[in-house]
Amino acid sequence: MLWFIISMILLGLVAGAVARLLVPGRDPLSIPATIVLGIVGSFVGGFLGFALFGHDFDEGAFQPSGLIGSVIGAIIALLVYRAVHGRRPVHH
Repeated sequence: MLWFIISMILLGLVAGAVARLLVPGRDPLSIPATIVLGIVGSFVGGFLGFALFGHDFDEGAFQPSGLIGSVIGAIIALLVYRAVHGRRPVHH
């Protein structure tokens, strides 16, 4: 169980960082927020993989995915985050 948690944190960090590099623009996300972005992206990628390819019926629709699926899911999650939070004007 501990190895699963550590691997999810490392995968989340890598996937979140790659997603932030691939999507242009600045995002004021801290390292923990980048890890959460990657972990959410992993589950989004797992859901998309299940929905598109129908694999892993035993595990269900929400499951962690591989690195490529995690990066794709993290990009989608980052774009949704930007759409929800938007670009707020700077108050002087």
